[in-house]
Amino acid sequence: MARELKVLGALDAAKTQWYHFTAIVIAGMGFFTDAYDLFSISLVTKLLGRIYYFDPSSATPGSLPPNVSAAVNGVAFCGTLTGQLFFGWLGDKMGRKKVYGMTLMIMVLCCVASGLSFGSSANGVMATLCFFRFWLGFGIGGDYPLSATIMSEYANKRTRGAFIAAVFAMQGFGNLTGGIVAIIVSSAFKEQFDAPAYKDDRTGSTVPQADYAWRIVLMFGAVPALLTYYWRMKMPETARYTALVAKNTKQATSDMARVLNMELAAEEPEQAEHGRREQFGLFSREFARRHGRHLLGTTVCWFVLDIAFYSQNLFQKDIYTAVEWLPRADSMNALQEMFKISRAQTLVALCGTIPGYWFTVFLIDVVGRFAIQLGGFFFMTAFMLGLAVPYHHWTTPGNHVGFVVMFSFTFFFANFGPNSTTFIVPAEIFPARLRSTCHGISAAAGKAGAIVGSFGFLYAAQSTDPARTDAGYPPGIGVRNSLFVLAGCNVVGFLFTFLVPESKGKSLEELSGEHDEEDEPGTSNNNSNHKRTSRIQ
Repeated sequence: MARELKVLGALDAAKTQWYHFTAIVIAGMGFFTDAYDLFSISLVTKLLGRIYYFDPSSATPGSLPPNVSAAVNGVAFCGTLTGQLFFGWLGDKMGRKKVYGMTLMIMVLCCVASGLSFGSSANGVMATLCFFRFWLGFGIGGDYPLSATIMSEYANKRTRGAFIAAVFAMQGFGNLTGGIVAIIVSSAFKEQFDAPAYKDDRTGSTVPQADYAWRIVLMFGAVPALLTYYWRMKMPETARYTALVAKNTKQATSDMARVLNMELAAEEPEQAEHGRREQFGLFSREFARRHGRHLLGTTVCWFVLDIAFYSQNLFQKDIYTAVEWLPRADSMNALQEMFKISRAQTLVALCGTIPGYWFTVFLIDVVGRFAIQLGGFFFMTAFMLGLAVPYHHWTTPGNHVGFVVMFSFTFFFANFGPNSTTFIVPAEIFPARLRSTCHGISAAAGKAGAIVGSFGFLYAAQSTDPARTDAGYPPGIGVRNSLFVLAGCNVVGFLFTFLVPESKGKSLEELSGEHDEEDEPGTSNNNSNHKRTSRIQ
């Protein structure tokens, strides 16, 4: 059926036009918000520790207890994983558009609610913060499969990779904006409410007004999401869902003719009816035969990538402290510490994260997904080993800048590599009726990796010397050995990349094998299976 539908051929061959860029912005602003919300928490966790877990008898500033820190950092990922599975499935059942606005409103409401977290005790505030961040993550989770699927189904086959990559690249700007907002807020509060360093005045180093600073940073994430809600609701359903899943080719043709501003011939009734036979499901042997190894490749690659990627992202501040790129905590007041952490993270986003995303946008339809993902895993491994092997060299005075440069390169090759391609490929290689579900499963595997990274690295990166661990933490394996573990994760991703097919320049129906479901009535099963196998190969 898919091969005969003129509307899908027209989409594949359509010239790049203004609506494509509009769709990138509409879908991309969701990812801008996703990144802002997920990563902004790492900018304020030190401040939360100083405010709510201050101990006047301690020579070091207050810090979140291990279980609280793990919950605050990781609970949004738990919500995201749940949302990816649920909304991925729902997007295939109800349609992409119907679910799209729902996820955005959840994000807006929970962003605001996170900043309004309340309680009569420190644990009460943290509990409500974790509650709202779980549901924030739930909404963010829905954005992954829906945005990727919508963009892939709107795009032409020549520039499809660049369009999906551009949507995902908005994460880089979200990460950067989180740092900028935190810099502005901390600077403004610091200017207005000056305070001594912790070592000079333990109580006075954290002014009461600092409690507003972290709330403003978290609540700002609602603004970009709210601005794009109207336009997200105006987007029509994708033609591929309408034609291939809902079986309404007339509506699909009408929608795309209006969207692409071009005349499209209506489908013949017999064309629309052709191929309405029983289709294999996600848990069928046929799916396992056709796409089982593809799904294994996308899930494992995303899982190990996110272990490494989120470990680095969430705990940049700890690594910067380890190499003394940030001053000792007791030499700063609370708002100064927030400012310096935000500045460091912003510089890495600007120099390593954003360029990596946009290298992918410009080169993915030239080089291909496979080469970019394989190269990304390779260079991430190389640079992590370059950090880990001579780690003691990097921690000596005079070599700290070199460490940060090497660290930035690992971000560059993550984003000009598997962090982008693991998002793009699952939106291209599975059938339309299962596309959103399979992307959600792949993305959920990634968030499982993010949970392992965010919880595991928190403990693993602690010093092997009990006297040098953070308050409340048991000894770990140290930053150096943690980097070796993360390099090992990248090696696993490199190997499993060979299970994922190259999708450059091919139509979605060709990639998913939906052309092979067009066997004429009366064709024998054996012939049908032979045709399917030969075409896939």
